[in-house]
Amino acid sequence: MSAVDPVKLMKQQVGKAAADRVQSGSIVGLGTGSTTAFAIQFLGDRIKSGALTDIKGIPTSFQASVLAKQYGIPLTTLDEVDRIHIGIDGADEVDPQKNLIKGGGAAHTREKVVDSLAEQFIVVVDQSKIVDKLGSTFPVPVEVLPMAIAPVVKALEKLGGKPELRMGIKKDGPVITDQGNMVLDVTFSDIPNPPELEKTINNIPGVLENGIFVGMTDIVLIGEIKDGNPTVREM
Repeated sequence: MSAVDPVKLMKQQVGKAAADRVQSGSIVGLGTGSTTAFAIQFLGDRIKSGALTDIKGIPTSFQASVLAKQYGIPLTTLDEVDRIHIGIDGADEVDPQKNLIKGGGAAHTREKVVDSLAEQFIVVVDQSKIVDKLGSTFPVPVEVLPMAIAPVVKALEKLGGKPELRMGIKKDGPVITDQGNMVLDVTFSDIPNPPELEKTINNIPGVLENGIFVGMTDIVLIGEIKDGNPTVREM
């Protein structure tokens, strides 16, 4: 294997392209995931070099909060600001209408709150995340109150979904979100109407939020490998 991983380089390039769009004086929504982590790193680099000043971040997860502190990005909360200028986040799937499935990192509830408030929401992905239809490659994550798992599973099955409780890796038992809830990964054979499914799932008692993000994305930056070199294009 070569010393430089082209996929990692590609993710770095996309993260940098998003970080470069942030202007001084901005409140920035800081997303979760491997590509967004590079964006947070590059924001920190710009602050350190003096190219970026008076920035505050609103993290969408414990991971984003830890990274922001590591890279010297001051943090704030939704209680303390009245707007978010720009949000940067990843996605597990992006369709041609820029609708998303998110939640591979089990942070989609906080991500949806922060990303929906951003005046400009930038999604950073690699080419593997682009799909013709949502649900093609990735299940819909649904955050559920622990006491409601059984009835929510039945309700999702009635909608035609196949729910599976997400289990921890290097941890016995289920994944627990930053809010103390559980995640069901729900596979649908077809999602003809993402806005309708998003609302229907969220109306099930016991569901906190699901990973379908509709009509929120402004810009999608896509990392690709062309002739062995990483490039970034805008959708």
